[in-house]
Amino acid sequence: MKITLTVNGDDFPLDIEPRRILADVLREDCQLTGTHLGCEHGVCGACTVLVDGEAVRSCLMLAVQCDGLSVRTVEGLCGPDGEPSALQRAFSAERALQCGFCTPGFLMVAAGALEADPDLADHPERVDHIVGSNVCRCTGYEPIRRAITRAAREQRQPAT
Repeated sequence: MKITLTVNGDDFPLDIEPRRILADVLREDCQLTGTHLGCEHGVCGACTVLVDGEAVRSCLMLAVQCDGLSVRTVEGLCGPDGEPSALQRAFSAERALQCGFCTPGFLMVAAGALEADPDLADHPERVDHIVGSNVCRCTGYEPIRRAITRAAREQRQPAT
């Protein structure tokens, strides 16, 4: 089936089997390997990407469902100059990653939440919900909470 995936602002004209999941197409056809496959059941969140701004598990979504939609992966978080985003800087500063396998999924679910709710830093229960949506076996989650809150506060600050 011929589709065009728009990923991180770039168009990828593809001819794929309709049964293929988005995660596999991103990794194999688009060569965007930042999206990780963990459980392949939609539980762990390592494969989270944004589709039209909404966090989705790319292991549960067929690539053909994204024809004509905007897909954003972890590779799309950097600025045009390649500089890390506020969220990426916060994850580094708070040491919110260790092995790094779950990190792309956490970054994407957090990016979607931060774009939808600029006041996220004022609502720790919302941050807890975001953190609880993905699985990490290394960090103990507290550094991830701090990183999301830090990024939310930084994004809210007026540029100086």
